[in-house]
Amino acid sequence: MDLGLKGRKAIVSAASKGLGKACAMSLAREGVAVTIMARTAADLEEAAVEINAATGSEVVPVAGDFNRQEDRDRLLTACPEPDIVVNNPGVRQVPTPYQDITNDEWLQWLNDHFLSSMSMIQATAPGMTERGFGRIVNMSVSFIKFPQSGFAHTHAARLALSGAEAAISRDLIRHNETNNTVCPGLFDTDALHTNLHGHAKRGNTTYEAIVADRKENCPAGRFADPSECGDLVAYICSSQAGFMSAQNIINDGGVYQGLF
Repeated sequence: MDLGLKGRKAIVSAASKGLGKACAMSLAREGVAVTIMARTAADLEEAAVEINAATGSEVVPVAGDFNRQEDRDRLLTACPEPDIVVNNPGVRQVPTPYQDITNDEWLQWLNDHFLSSMSMIQATAPGMTERGFGRIVNMSVSFIKFPQSGFAHTHAARLALSGAEAAISRDLIRHNETNNTVCPGLFDTDALHTNLHGHAKRGNTTYEAIVADRKENCPAGRFADPSECGDLVAYICSSQAGFMSAQNIINDGGVYQGLF
């Protein structure tokens, strides 16, 4: 299926590894020129070479922290007129009892999981409107559909972004410009395994036991390959997906049991 993306330009953040890299790879396979950002320059350069070799598409690496305004400015200098933006904060959530979250920590999580992505939307959406095509995808987590104890700080920030996105999309979609959130579950990435090691340590159990528990409680019975997220994002960005906007799209192997 041709997604109608050849010749488009995309920005993808936190793209040196994991789901960000998978999104960049899937878009590049569709003929999209991708500009990618991550904090570690060596890992980012390696990812850029790999994506280019696998797809033949142009890949421009810009080392930096997506959650810093000055680095987002450099990203936009490298790709001033993106057709596609994949906002991926690349900040691992760590459980914290709600009573221990300081005001500064609330503000930091709001910056990383709300304001950074909103800043990128505000900077790029008007140009997309003028050009008559735009796809914005915000990367979140499946847990925003069923909030977990200890994650009040991250849930608050992520839900703020989903709410703002829903309001903004009413203004954008008539210009062939969509704004959606992808909410992945357990994907086989370095970040997942780091989190599982942390859960094992906090729960006084083994990493192997935590892995077995997570797979047993996932109806799919496995962790997903990152490409399964990347390919979903590529479709959401396709020319065929212009009637879908303001959605929180769960991609978690059936863990979420709600209907809506």
